[in-house]
Amino acid sequence: MARLVPEAGVRFPQYSSIEPLDTDLTEIRPLERRVDSFFRVRTVDDEGGFLLAVESQSHPDPDKHNSWAYYLAHMYAKYRLPPILLVVCRDKKTAEWARDPIRIGRSFHTSMEVFPLVLGPIGVRPITDPEEAAKDLALTTFSVLINAKDPGILAILDAVAPVLGPYADWAEYIEIGLDEGPGREHWRELMAVYTPNFPGGGSVMEEAWREVKTEGKAEGKAEGKAEDILRVLEVRGVEVPGSVREQVMSCTDLELLGTWFDRSLTVETADELFADE
Repeated sequence: MARLVPEAGVRFPQYSSIEPLDTDLTEIRPLERRVDSFFRVRTVDDEGGFLLAVESQSHPDPDKHNSWAYYLAHMYAKYRLPPILLVVCRDKKTAEWARDPIRIGRSFHTSMEVFPLVLGPIGVRPITDPEEAAKDLALTTFSVLINAKDPGILAILDAVAPVLGPYADWAEYIEIGLDEGPGREHWRELMAVYTPNFPGGGSVMEEAWREVKTEGKAEGKAEGKAEDILRVLEVRGVEVPGSVREQVMSCTDLELLGTWFDRSLTVETADELFADE
């Protein structure tokens, strides 16, 4: 047979030995293989539709190539429908690795080839136009999270905050999806200027908002409250004269600082903080 294979256009390398293996490929022990998400998609113009497997990948992992090839082969054998693998990545290095075709075979012949469909920073651009962001809040949120490791993430958050800030659910998704660090802290500061309606109560964003509103960064200390007031004004684009900054930072009355903080969310000028005094 080895001498006949070249007739099919494939030339095997010279072999040193050949040994027979068991022809029974039945699994004798259960193997736990779980895809992150799995859907059957029905289409109006294609009988039967197709299968969609979604994997979230945070870093390159060569072992995933074996798993992904197995997933697709198993899905096709079980459901008799064409499967598609969608891989979601949050950094360019992982996205570039994930979209490389997976070739199974040897250099002289490829028996199987897998082409993952990748969504990541390479193909999903940041949305920074407020008008565009408002057209599809779900897409805008996904765009923010998929580009969370972009060096310009703070500018991206600045652009979408006025659109997503009033919607507690979307704002919370972004906070949870951002890694601990400057991005999440910046988002919390931006959200301090909004008073959204949190359905059900007790959400992460509600707790964060109440903490900023009533305690500030320094857990209730005067200096922390004063810094929060000035930060809110700056984020809202309200000019803060040196005299106002000095008066706020020198105040040690926590109750009075709390009043000024509440006003900082709505005032048009910094002087209005002291309207009744």
